[in-house]
Amino acid sequence: MRFSLQREVFLKPLAQVVNVVERRQTLPVLANLLVQVKDGQLSLTGTDLEVEMISRVAVDDAKDGETTIPARKLFEIIRALPDGSKVTVSQTAEKVTVQAGRSRFTLASLPANDFPSIDEVEATERVRVPEAALKELIERTAFAMAQQDVRYYLNGLLFDLRENSLRCVATDGHRLALCEAPYEGNAQTKRQIIVPRKGVQELQRLLEGGDREVELEMGRGHIRVKRDDVTFTSKLIDGRFPDYEAVIPIGADREVKIEREILRASLQRAAILSNEKYRGVRIEVSPGQLKISAHNPEQEEAQEEVEADTKVDDLAVGFNVNYLLDALTALRDEHVILALRDANSSALVREASNERCRHVVMPLRL
Repeated sequence: MRFSLQREVFLKPLAQVVNVVERRQTLPVLANLLVQVKDGQLSLTGTDLEVEMISRVAVDDAKDGETTIPARKLFEIIRALPDGSKVTVSQTAEKVTVQAGRSRFTLASLPANDFPSIDEVEATERVRVPEAALKELIERTAFAMAQQDVRYYLNGLLFDLRENSLRCVATDGHRLALCEAPYEGNAQTKRQIIVPRKGVQELQRLLEGGDREVELEMGRGHIRVKRDDVTFTSKLIDGRFPDYEAVIPIGADREVKIEREILRASLQRAAILSNEKYRGVRIEVSPGQLKISAHNPEQEEAQEEVEADTKVDDLAVGFNVNYLLDALTALRDEHVILALRDANSSALVREASNERCRHVVMPLRL
């Protein structure tokens, strides 16, 4: 096996794949990348048995073959080489040589046959989504996933395939984030799958903006995302996601329209003096204004007043300030709507211009 290419061209697919490789492995071969050269194309594969990433790039001076190379060492070597270097990788017996200019590195390899592959995905649904739209769906919702919750089905992101739109939903039991985008494809049935946290993070890192489309294949136990240069596969969480639509407040008709950045800055300032454990802030609404207050056990207090477009009078609700800030950060519009019902009900936070993305934050007793 042999191939040559520019350092910068090699670094991009390497960086995509190396993140999947865990630092601690059960099998020695899992610390390696599967490197395959065929018909002038280099294919790099990394896996931790849950998530698999395959990245492809065209190479020069190619001789077909396959082996596995230590992932982190190869990545660190290529990253440390000078810009513009021409890199040549060749294999002789159990050793792999990486050469660039006057630099030469010899790495131990393991047989390609030892490398595990994720089972073939028998796709039951296939849909095409603009890459920028899928990236946005994940960015606007993934922050609300639970971390190491005993309710294991919350430690991931729900992909809810509906008749003509794809919805991403995440919740940790205290807040919920939902966002949707239209798609093209043949999803005949409604389908829900839960992608685990690591799969979501790798997908978020992998996706770029732009007009390109990616293909989503959903099987019984896997999701596969295909782009011309990358194939990403992740196992799914086997569980049932809660009925999230029941959590979205109905009848939250007391609306407050407010400038997003001004509200975010005020909450950040008030948060400085909130209780470090509960992170509580009190929001009081009266016609034309919103008052934010926070205090802590040291008897310190913060108060902020913000102009708001509202006719609501005499309503006070407590919230975890971090959850409100996360929701506001995930929204994009200049103005947002806070929809409230009473002091004991969840708030719905959304953009003023549309309801494509919605965030639900549970109240906090202060």
